[in-house]
Amino acid sequence: MSRCFFLLAVAVALALAASPAQGIPFTEKDLASEESLRGLYERWRSHYTVAGLEDPLDDDRFNVFKENVRYIHDANKKDRPFRLALNKFADMTTDEFRRTYAGSRVRLHRALSGGRRAEGSFMYADAGDLPPSVDWRQKGAVTGVKDQGQCDISIFVTSQEGSHDVTIDGYEDVPANDENALEKAVANQPVAVAIEASGQDFQFYSEGVFTGSCGTELDHGVAAVGYGTTRDGTKYWIVKNSWGENWGESGYIRMQRGISDSHGLCGIAMEPSYPTKSAPHGASNKEEL
Repeated sequence: MSRCFFLLAVAVALALAASPAQGIPFTEKDLASEESLRGLYERWRSHYTVAGLEDPLDDDRFNVFKENVRYIHDANKKDRPFRLALNKFADMTTDEFRRTYAGSRVRLHRALSGGRRAEGSFMYADAGDLPPSVDWRQKGAVTGVKDQGQCDISIFVTSQEGSHDVTIDGYEDVPANDENALEKAVANQPVAVAIEASGQDFQFYSEGVFTGSCGTELDHGVAAVGYGTTRDGTKYWIVKNSWGENWGESGYIRMQRGISDSHGLCGIAMEPSYPTKSAPHGASNKEEL
């Protein structure tokens, strides 16, 4: 599998509030028989314009689809703050999904031309009076969601004023395994993070605050672009993914924040990094990391 650079950035782009990508709706009746399941599969293939629609149904693919439909159906019966959907990944096994969409572990600094700052350096260490919520999309600092398949998330850097360009000198790590430090960083700018994103709950995530099953075998690069708290007091990170706007909440996922495990949910606090920049110069106000 080819490896794609994981780029972190800040950009001037108008961003819309996220809304869930619902996937294909289905009911108990759709699961009642082989015939009704085949009908649901045809609807799903048509909706997602699956190649080879004119060909007979692939029994192997159909069997995978059936298993995933039942998993989603059973999962949504549970009392959890998030829901799953019959999305574009519904005919992929967990292993196929992992290899295709969550198989490249790329840290931010590997893509940067500059070097790493001194060990222990963290410019936001003394940040205080953090706001209760932050959403960099609303500040025009996040580019649109792309569907990059196997590539990790790609973002760009530009000055928010739009009148000066910046040079990325290198990167700085957020102290590892410290969600409080990560919160300080995200309060000041979007931050590159790595997570484990290869489980079924992540594969079919649709909406809500994700509290699903995942480990800390980091296999996917994303960006933490904000944080907040639900009305019932559940803290969450706003995370930008790179699987298109028809996954999750218009390409984003809210992940539970402040859990007892110091690694953070899915390892989100293990390897956070952000770019560092020098004084403005140059002819362009956007530079790819």
